[in-house]
Amino acid sequence: MQRITITLDDDLVAELDEIIRTRGYQNRSEAIRDLTRSGLKEAILDASGAEDCVAAVVYVFDHSARDLSKRLVGTFHDNHQLVLSTLHVHLDHDHCMEATVLKGKSAQVQAVANQIIAERGVRHGRLIMIPAELEAETHDHDGEGRHSHIRIK
Repeated sequence: MQRITITLDDDLVAELDEIIRTRGYQNRSEAIRDLTRSGLKEAILDASGAEDCVAAVVYVFDHSARDLSKRLVGTFHDNHQLVLSTLHVHLDHDHCMEATVLKGKSAQVQAVANQIIAERGVRHGRLIMIPAELEAETHDHDGEGRHSHIRIK
């Protein structure tokens, strides 16, 4: 492990210390390592668009918006190779939240998430991408069925 020296302005240090306090980090070094790791992974995914990833796109929408549910399902079917699962939660009489898990190349995942979030009637949306290695080869465990793996980088 290497020791480095950085200079941060007072406001940024105050924000860092607040994150340390609220998230329970033991010290600044642990927090900076974690935040750096997260930022680097995000930069890698953004830079190339060709990196494999797993992702969750979370969005809140007005379930009564004209044909929105039909359009969302159409997007999922058109991109079935990327969509793993969707969780649907009723928030109130008018709004629902869904979390859709995706896997694939980061550019493709980003495009699907952008399409979902941009739909008329979707109120809030956020995409979280995590770099991964998607294994194409499948295998069997003692006759329990064939499956593939997703390895987190």
